[in-house]
Amino acid sequence: MTGEPLTADPPPETRPGRVDDSAVLRMSLNEPERFGAIFDAYFAEIHGYAARRLGQDAASDIASQTFLEAFRQRARYDDSRAAVRTWLYGIATNVIGRHRRAEVRGLRARERLGPGERSGDDAGGGHADRVDARVSAEGLRGRLAGAIAALPARDRDVLLLVALADMSHQEVAAALDIPYGTVGSRLNRARRKVRAALGGTNPMHDLEDDHG
Repeated sequence: MTGEPLTADPPPETRPGRVDDSAVLRMSLNEPERFGAIFDAYFAEIHGYAARRLGQDAASDIASQTFLEAFRQRARYDDSRAAVRTWLYGIATNVIGRHRRAEVRGLRARERLGPGERSGDDAGGGHADRVDARVSAEGLRGRLAGAIAALPARDRDVLLLVALADMSHQEVAAALDIPYGTVGSRLNRARRKVRAALGGTNPMHDLEDDHG
């Protein structure tokens, strides 16, 4: 919790179903069984996010803990700050944060087992800035995995929320309870460090092999 106001930031972006999700969550305060609708709507998505970051073996435990904590914290949910989906990703990221060492070990393993180095033919900003748009569970390998493992945890969280959860800067700010401007600075720093770690080459070549 930063305690810094977000009132000067752009208004929160909405997603389809936000109002319904918020209403269901409020009703679950008096009718706990209604929380099952939130679980059904988002469990698979949160499980996938956890799997991409920590692997399939840990994903079920991470996702289950996320929803257990969400259920316990539902009275504190504020729909003026974040959509339910965004709020859940924030909780999941906090849960994953308790496994930082395991995440880094996994990334280092993918670095060692990944494909060899390849030279890029485009070091321009367009490719470099799309690192977050193409990072995926199976694509985090080779030199890219090593570069992401080397990022500070705060920067890695922002990069992977943008890349894996397709979140806007405003949504990431709400999920992590940080100022809007901080999201941009952390994301830009993460991109710069990834580019530098890859020698300024196009970081997407290894990923393009994986995605066909």
